Amino acid sequence: MESTPLELATPGLSPRRTDAWPWRLFATGASFVLFGLGGLLLRVAVLPLLACLPGDAVARRRRARAAIGRAFRLHAWFMQRSRVLDFSIEGAERLGRPGQLIVANHPSLIDVVFLLGQVPQANCVVKAALLRNPFTRGPMRAARYIGNDGSLDMLERAAAVLREGQCLLVFPEGTRTAPGRAPAFHRGAAAIALRGARSIAPVFVSVEPTTLTKAEPWYRIPDRRVQVRLRVGEPVDPAAFADGAPAPIAARRLNDHLHQLFTRELAAT
Repeated sequence: MESTPLELATPGLSPRRTDAWPWRLFATGASFVLFGLGGLLLRVAVLPLLACLPGDAVARRRRARAAIGRAFRLHAWFMQRSRVLDFSIEGAERLGRPGQLIVANHPSLIDVVFLLGQVPQANCVVKAALLRNPFTRGPMRAARYIGNDGSLDMLERAAAVLREGQCLLVFPEGTRTAPGRAPAFHRGAAAIALRGARSIAPVFVSVEPTTLTKAEPWYRIPDRRVQVRLRVGEPVDPAAFADGAPAPIAARRLNDHLHQLFTRELAAT
């Protein structure tokens, strides 16, 4: 019997590291340092100065989100220019519409940087812990992002911003996707959509090779450069899933549809 390539491989040896691996390790560490310093600079200098400018609460919120969006775009630019990763997006023109709920899978820690960089005026449901983190607390509160404490009040606050005409970003998994698994959506995003969204924009996020998942520390970088791809799908009408049904049933219908949609589209990526 002939030996297969797998049988001929030497056990314990990792694939060959390419794409200037030592430089990418250094640049990845630098990216984390710059992200922390940028958050601190926003909190202690930029946002307090912007808050002193004339305008009401809405104007202050818009200025804060614009500053965060510019910071995220600058950070994304640094990661691309330093060759930590490559980034592409398809369908960006579909994002940012009034009352739009942006629903995305969450394969990596950095996908939110690219998403909010593309839609700087979007609101966002974030982990409650980020509102207590010294590096992120100030910017998150200035932008009036919504802390996810799992309560019904949080769902209503999220729906209310959609009814106001804001765009809202939600990760229905509630945490980063485990590598090699299909995303598992909770019903919170569907419940929010049914309460207040005019439309849903599905964003299919692909990060290959995997990096910055919950199981991967920052210094365990891939053997080749990361490819981050965002693809915006066709809009979904949440009203089509209500059809006079009780709210829990409608939420289950919509959640099942989104789960199947993401499973199918990500498998085809």
